[in-house]
Amino acid sequence: MALYIMYALALGFLNPVLVLGGMNGTRPNILLLLMDDMGWGDLGVFGEPSRETPNLDKMASEGMLFPNFYTANPLCSPSRAALLTGRLPIRNGFYTTNSHARNAYTPQEIMGGIPDSEVLFPELLKKAGYVNKIIGKWHLGHRPSYHPLRRGFDEWFGSPNCHFGPYDNKQRPNIPVYRDWDMVGRYYEDFNIDHKTGESNLTQIYLQEALEFINRQAGDQQPFFLYWSIDATHAPVYASRPFLGTSRRGLYGDAVREIDFSIGKILGLLNQKDIIKDTFVFFTSDNGAALISAPMQGGSNGPFLCGKQTTFEGGMRVPGIAWWPGHVAPGQVSYQLGSIMDLFTTSLSLAGVEIPKDRAIDGIDLSPVILESEETERPIFYYRGNELMAVRLGQHKAHYWTWSNSWEELSQGINFCPGQNITGVTTHVQVEHSINPLLFHLGRDPGEKYSISVLSTEYEAALSRISPVVQQHRNSMVPGEPQLNVCDLAVMNWSPPGCEKLGKCLTPPQSNPWKCVWPH
Repeated sequence: MALYIMYALALGFLNPVLVLGGMNGTRPNILLLLMDDMGWGDLGVFGEPSRETPNLDKMASEGMLFPNFYTANPLCSPSRAALLTGRLPIRNGFYTTNSHARNAYTPQEIMGGIPDSEVLFPELLKKAGYVNKIIGKWHLGHRPSYHPLRRGFDEWFGSPNCHFGPYDNKQRPNIPVYRDWDMVGRYYEDFNIDHKTGESNLTQIYLQEALEFINRQAGDQQPFFLYWSIDATHAPVYASRPFLGTSRRGLYGDAVREIDFSIGKILGLLNQKDIIKDTFVFFTSDNGAALISAPMQGGSNGPFLCGKQTTFEGGMRVPGIAWWPGHVAPGQVSYQLGSIMDLFTTSLSLAGVEIPKDRAIDGIDLSPVILESEETERPIFYYRGNELMAVRLGQHKAHYWTWSNSWEELSQGINFCPGQNITGVTTHVQVEHSINPLLFHLGRDPGEKYSISVLSTEYEAALSRISPVVQQHRNSMVPGEPQLNVCDLAVMNWSPPGCEKLGKCLTPPQSNPWKCVWPH
């Protein structure tokens, strides 16, 4: 219990970067490389047998690898909201109360988005003098009031939603692509993705956007924050022509190879511009690989159970690499439990910006871990919608609820745990275990196959540590107003800003809101 309290106090520790400074005595640039549906097992450094990520593997060898890094939710939008706010989705509103323990996100019919009451760390960085750009998927609300340039970003090239489609622009509009405030086209009209071949040059476009921004900012005295949030590994998976057919893993592997190539180019430019010692880089993914799309359109979660949409390890444990030559010693592996929410707190700490004190912040400052190899005990909370499903503390993980998806969905071929049925664990009805939580030792059993007997002394000892943490968390939890409850066809991307100049404005239907249905 004392250790749980200590992790919150750690936010006030002296940050070593304030002593070290950048190479020129400045606050560091911050570069977050956020992948979409890329699994823990997709990297060579984590044992992927094809070994097709040489640049990411080199990045890990030159920095710090986090084998125990987690997202805050097993789905895209809530995890991204958690990253930028440092808060669990149930606090920042990115969840639904329409049904119990349902995953929800931001399709284009959703009415909600990131609330104005939430503080995003690019807003705080901007006030501190940073120039901020987002490249790729925003996914925190597509309506004008949720535009990323209203939330601390100075530039944007990308899309507010997933690259689903093509649509007929009658029943449903194609998703827009923005440059800054205005749309510059739509997916499948101006930015094509060929579903038959998987060909698209979007990753190359996103790469050039990053290189141009870094080139422009390299000579400036202002520090920058670049959020490279690309989506090639989210179905429908795509890669540009030079990479198609080059992977032993098929189309998904082609996409991974192109991403790895692109990251190599980005890190190479930082070196060329002599700003690698001034730039903190972190690589991770928004959730585990989507096994429902595998093997052609989905990746690997290595030894872990299930994938995206679930709160088993495969759904929420993601790759994590910190890279900062001159500050982060090469070749390190940290077994610190880390969270995507820590990037909020760590980024602000590295920038010398005060952490908000008027709200609960779930992310901890990892800079002592990254810069001084310190570790602190903290819990990982596994939420699915409005329910706390599981908690990890140390090597032990306790499941208070289990559910993969419904029997009805499974009968339709929707399977989040293909080939991994474990009786009593990967359940197809929601099963509560609050009286006797299912307990696993993730060091001995990363696949969550062998639950520890409730009669064992190990079970008793582990639960005596975990239970007070869970009770304190539940007692102090104040849920935010749910943003993902209401849908309406009228709010879809019919007439985004800038559509007039392109002649791409569409007529919306009459407003007819309904409670969104989230099946899993």
